[in-house]
Amino acid sequence: MSFENFPDSEKSAQPTVQPPQNKWRNYLTAGLIIALLGTWAYIIWDKSKTKETIQQKDLVITNTSTQRDQLQKELEDATRLYDMIKTNSANMLHSKDSTITRRDREIAEKRNKIQQLLSKVGATQEELAQAKTLIASLNGDIAGYRTKIETLEGEKIQLTQEKNLVTTQRDKIIKDFDSATNVIKQKEGVIDVASTLHASNFAILGINEKGNGKEKETTVAKRVDKLRISFDIDENRVAQSGSKNLYVLITDPSGKPLAVEAFGSGRFRTRDGKELYYTQKVDINYTQGQRQTISIDWKQNSDFTIGDYKIEVYNNGFKIGEGVRSLKKGGLFS
Repeated sequence: MSFENFPDSEKSAQPTVQPPQNKWRNYLTAGLIIALLGTWAYIIWDKSKTKETIQQKDLVITNTSTQRDQLQKELEDATRLYDMIKTNSANMLHSKDSTITRRDREIAEKRNKIQQLLSKVGATQEELAQAKTLIASLNGDIAGYRTKIETLEGEKIQLTQEKNLVTTQRDKIIKDFDSATNVIKQKEGVIDVASTLHASNFAILGINEKGNGKEKETTVAKRVDKLRISFDIDENRVAQSGSKNLYVLITDPSGKPLAVEAFGSGRFRTRDGKELYYTQKVDINYTQGQRQTISIDWKQNSDFTIGDYKIEVYNNGFKIGEGVRSLKKGGLFS
C-alpha cells in the first residue's frame, strides 16, 4: 500500500466553500423569529384591546347603573311629590271632577311603565332614554295635576265664601221672615181676637104652646114648652163679612148642659183648650159693621124644671155674651 504525500503548502492554498443550505437555514430562522415576535406582538396587542373592551364594557355598565339609579331617584321624587299633593288635597279629592280622575289614571299608568323599564334586567340605553323621557313627561303631568288641584281649591274657596255669604243672607232673611211672621201672627192674633163677635140684649122667654097654635109667654116651669132665646150681634168693623159660627149653651138649674145630639147638639173647644158641650150651633151670615138680631127656640124632650136656666153664646172660641131665665113653680091661679 502506497501513500502519496503532498506538500502542506498545496493543501493550504485550496479555497474554502460554504455550503448553500446554511444560508437558507439562517433566512428561515430569522423569518421564524420575526413571525414569533409578530405573534407575540399580536397577542399582546389583542390582550390589550380585550382589556380595553372589558374596561369600556365595565364603564358602560357602571354608567348604565348610575343612570338607572338616577332615574329611579327621579321617579321616587316625582312619586313623593304626587303623593304629597294628593295627601294635602285629600278633602278636595273626595269630590274631584272627571279631569282629576282621568289624570290620576294616566299618572298611575305612566309610573308603572317607568318602573317596568327601570326594573328590567339589562336595560338598554334606548330603554333608559325612554324612561327618562317618560319621567320628564310624568313631572309635567304632576305639575298640571297640581295646577288643576289648586284651581279646584281656589274654586272651592270661592264657592265656600259664596255659600257662607248666601247662608248669612238666608239666615238674615229667615230671621227677618220669622220676625215678620211673629209680627204678622201677633197682628193676626189681635185681628182675630178683635174680629170676635159680641152679643148683647139677651131676651130669654118661656113659651107655652096652645092647642090652637097660639103661643103665650110664661115663667111657670111646668107650662114651658120651649125657650125662645134672642140677642143682638153688635157692630164689628174688624170682622169680615161672611159665615160665622155661634155656639149656644144652655145649662139647666142643676148645672147640667142641655145637649141632645138628635137636636143638633155636640162639642167644641174654647181658646183656653177646654172642650164644652153646646146645645145648638147657629150659622149666621154676618155683615161687617152691622148689628144683627139672632133668635132661636130650644125645645127639649123632657119637662123644664124650676130654677135658673143659663144661656151662654160662644164665637171664635170666646164667650161673647150670656143671659139667665128663671122658671118658677106655678101658683093656684098661674
